[in-house]
Amino acid sequence: MHARVTAATATTTALLGTVLVVPVSGAQAAERAGGDGPTVIAHRGASAYAPENTLAAVDKAAELDITWVENDVQRTRDGELVVLHDDSLARTTDVEQVFPDRAPWKVKDFTAAEIARLDAGSWFGARYAGARVPTLKQFLRRIDRHDQKLLLEIKHPQLYPGIERDTLEVLANEGWLERRQVSKRLIVQSFSADSIRTVHEVKPAVKTGFLGTPAVDRLAEYARFTDQINPSHTTVTADYVAAVQALKGPHGRSLEVFTWTVDDADRARTMAGSGVDGIITNKPDVVERAVDGR
Repeated sequence: MHARVTAATATTTALLGTVLVVPVSGAQAAERAGGDGPTVIAHRGASAYAPENTLAAVDKAAELDITWVENDVQRTRDGELVVLHDDSLARTTDVEQVFPDRAPWKVKDFTAAEIARLDAGSWFGARYAGARVPTLKQFLRRIDRHDQKLLLEIKHPQLYPGIERDTLEVLANEGWLERRQVSKRLIVQSFSADSIRTVHEVKPAVKTGFLGTPAVDRLAEYARFTDQINPSHTTVTADYVAAVQALKGPHGRSLEVFTWTVDDADRARTMAGSGVDGIITNKPDVVERAVDGR
């Protein structure tokens, strides 16, 4: 995710019924944050300690005993789903050296075989030289190996028509849409309301999240197709969290709030106090210690 404030990216059809938002005070939200504390999610893997969105970052999250991992999914020219944040390969690979005449080095302009040639680790540190951009299949299998859980972001869906169905197909083929998996180990999120609505319509059992901070008076619209509202931490207040959690989502449970991207212990404690359900972070060990009071 980009560190930006994003409002609703698409309009939603009129409500089919009335949804009551029950006011909850900031103090009540903070009290609700007690107990086990928010879930900690490793952003693009443990990306402060290993190159983002690589298998090494997944391994590092597992080494830190972090159960939830977040990633970003895009599509190659020949239809393979790969795990990468930017729509360009330039920042996190050596694509400019390997393919100097292919600027601006967009993911969608390269085949999976071409991307597999790239070094996605040296930019981060010499010890990660030779790390590759994983396919979604490879990423899922590494998550499986560690018995972790996945918060999957569909990235730039406007560039990849049909990527929602492609993603669901890979998830299904890898066993991630079986009842145990889909209810306990998987959330699909996006900045695009249309993309998340599509996921919900195609596979209603999948838990979904919308990345952004919709106005409180529009939350009921989102509750029809998403289970989470996932805002930047810069927009989070206890009252906003309470307003989200007062609504029930498409699976009949209270909406959740996963906030991003928090790497500072003091800010993590503030977010926990606001009542958020999850904190997405590049430094999951730091955040976990903070919210556990260690």
